Amino acid sequence: MNAMKTTIIFIFVHLLLSGCSIIATGGAEITGLSLLHERRTSKTLLIDERIEITAGIELNSYENIRKLCHYNVTAYNGKVLVTGEAPTESLRNKIIQIIRKISGVKLVHNELIIAQPSSFVQRSRDTFITTKVKSSLSNVTNLPGFDATRVKVITENGIVYLLGLVHKNEGLVATEITRRVSGVKKVVKIFEYIE
Repeated sequence: MNAMKTTIIFIFVHLLLSGCSIIATGGAEITGLSLLHERRTSKTLLIDERIEITAGIELNSYENIRKLCHYNVTAYNGKVLVTGEAPTESLRNKIIQIIRKISGVKLVHNELIIAQPSSFVQRSRDTFITTKVKSSLSNVTNLPGFDATRVKVITENGIVYLLGLVHKNEGLVATEITRRVSGVKKVVKIFEYIE
């Protein structure tokens, strides 16, 4: 019972502090309208959700990581993007090592920087940038078959990471639109291209 309470508290605190919504995003992806447009299989969706939740629980179990670091873990098709800040190289390496051991992880994109955790203000800016990018992508009408829900958008310190299973032309359009959004410092493409 104690472990369950700790897990629930962790998820709640993580949602409040990170500006991310593992549960809400996951639930929406699995049960919402976007499932109709999803290119991942339902099994892959569940594996990705499990990777994200397991990573949160595992990382939270280390007091020094929980107290000294800020991290976001995003799984897409078994590939994991890790963003945020760790104050030392050893803590950054420990986070990545923990994530690599999680079942279902095929590849880890390590975008953790060595720095003090970002401020609440910066995280709020990042959330706003993500919202603006998603809104801009949803306005694409000149590319037949383009669906903005197929592009996962993560923002960390003004850097926007784009993930998804997309055709090359979809990736190009998403990248160009994202570059034009105010506040975006850089765009990093982590797309998987499909035929």
